[in-house]
Amino acid sequence: MDPDRSETAPERGERVPFDPPVAAASLSGRSDASWARAAAPHVGCAVLGGIAIDPASRAAARDLVDRGREEFLPSDPIAFVDAQLEALADAPLRPAVNVRSTTAAPIERVAGVCAAHGAILEVNAHCRQPELCAVGCGESLLADSDRLSEYVAAAADAGATVSVKARAEVPGVDLPTLARSVEDAGARILHLDAMDTERAVADVATATDLFVIANNEVRGRESVREYAAYGADAVSVGRPSDEPAVLERVARAAAEFVSEPGSDPDRQTGSGSETGTEGETGVGSGADTRSKPEDASP
Repeated sequence: MDPDRSETAPERGERVPFDPPVAAASLSGRSDASWARAAAPHVGCAVLGGIAIDPASRAAARDLVDRGREEFLPSDPIAFVDAQLEALADAPLRPAVNVRSTTAAPIERVAGVCAAHGAILEVNAHCRQPELCAVGCGESLLADSDRLSEYVAAAADAGATVSVKARAEVPGVDLPTLARSVEDAGARILHLDAMDTERAVADVATATDLFVIANNEVRGRESVREYAAYGADAVSVGRPSDEPAVLERVARAAAEFVSEPGSDPDRQTGSGSETGTEGETGVGSGADTRSKPEDASP
């Protein structure tokens, strides 16, 4: 990791910096150190993974491979994470690692590795594949805030800066309440796949002091402008994260629109618009059509 990007875990209420305020979001089976290095000229953070780190999640990942999905299945996932982060030791970005687990102990171990490398540990409460949800990880954690908070606390106790990757539009899940729970457990970042409800970013940003990374169909100026108006501290790019032109366009827009929370008098509240098309002007009159999550989940 570039020494200028190295950070210890911040105190509550401090912002979690990466510059530019653009992340490359994890893509299953693709987001490794080489992928992160390719994105580095345009992003401040790259999220490796997702990586299944306990027996149940690894068994689910093998089932996913059997039906044609790309997955990381190293023989020793802890050693794999360590090696991947070591390979990014001199990269000009802040790495993060997205992990899936059905128990807290492996998360604590990986968090310790992340802390040693100055990397962010991201708990995956996002993937919605039936195989993962059936064993109790991924999106299923959104309906089990106590267990999700246990995972966050374990990672924070290991010294890592902790992010939670979540999604909007999950029936029965109140995102602001969930966000406050993980914040109380020690999370500093919420990486939110907004789906078709961009205003969910504002709901979380106004309810917590979490550093909010907005995700879903981030492609350029208008999508970044809209998320920034809803209070995002950063944005993330998923599927086109290996397209330099997209990353450069997003980075330029982030430099223009993303700033510290509260500094923009035009920031929107949770009652704002939900859709639009890239390339038009004005928040609410133009953004992307958001119908798919960004980490290649079905």
